[in-house]
Amino acid sequence: MAILERMHLAIIRAVDQHGSLTAAADTLHLTQSALSHTMRKLEDQLGIAIWYREGRSLRPTQAGEYLLAVANRLVPQLGHAEERLRQFARGERGALRIGMECHPCYQWLLKIVSPYLAAWPAVDVDVKQKFQFGGIGALFGYEIDMLVTPDPLYKNGLSFEPVFDYEQVLVVGPQHPLRTATHVQPKQLAGETLITYPVAIDRLDIYTQFLTPAGIAPQRHKPIETTDIMLQMVASGRGVAALPRWLVEEYAAKLDVTPVRLGKQGVAKQIFLGYREADADIDYIRAFVALAKESRVAV
Repeated sequence: MAILERMHLAIIRAVDQHGSLTAAADTLHLTQSALSHTMRKLEDQLGIAIWYREGRSLRPTQAGEYLLAVANRLVPQLGHAEERLRQFARGERGALRIGMECHPCYQWLLKIVSPYLAAWPAVDVDVKQKFQFGGIGALFGYEIDMLVTPDPLYKNGLSFEPVFDYEQVLVVGPQHPLRTATHVQPKQLAGETLITYPVAIDRLDIYTQFLTPAGIAPQRHKPIETTDIMLQMVASGRGVAALPRWLVEEYAAKLDVTPVRLGKQGVAKQIFLGYREADADIDYIRAFVALAKESRVAV
């Protein structure tokens, strides 16, 4: 008879997420006594403790840490499988959950989602942005079905397809001396305030492909969450930014900002769509990738 059950995994995951047995019990719609009894019985059967009990707080043992890792991998997969089966039972096609690892890619994605929803009325689309730079784990954990990223990480079991080519450029305001330049060199940014999305420097192309190889750092680095505010800051002379050329050109009509090439050759980038190889034959996933590729010129 099986000792380890799904409820055990759900409990240890809920305790880790919510911090206490009481909160975990509320989340799982159990009484605290029932939850405690379930886990004590598991510990007795296994002959090993899952938690260290320190007053009212719990700290996982080595065995508990391992079980938590298993729970974080399997519980979302089981939930995904159950939802997919319910969709089949209801005669629905499914749901496409898209994770974003690219701040400006959201505007690009909107141009794809609109015609996709029209073409696939039986498929729901959900866009999740909390997986910035953790999208690979989210794909393997079945928390998302597709990842939009400019930096694919090739792993067994995943496929990545390039769907859109673009150029990363410097963005300057109306009074900036580089506004009329054909291109900019790294040393010209040494005295600038560089505005970027709130992302680690080693994941920003303006650093990894332009400034850092030249041994240059801007005078100041200012993270800003939203594209609109970032470009408002640039337009008002508060700094410069680095964004995709297509995005800057869209905003140029309403904001007086100008794209300038980074170096003589420019910085070329691509947007990739990643998905699990096991899902490669799902028709509505193939259709989304195909639509994204067809739309590259229009975008």
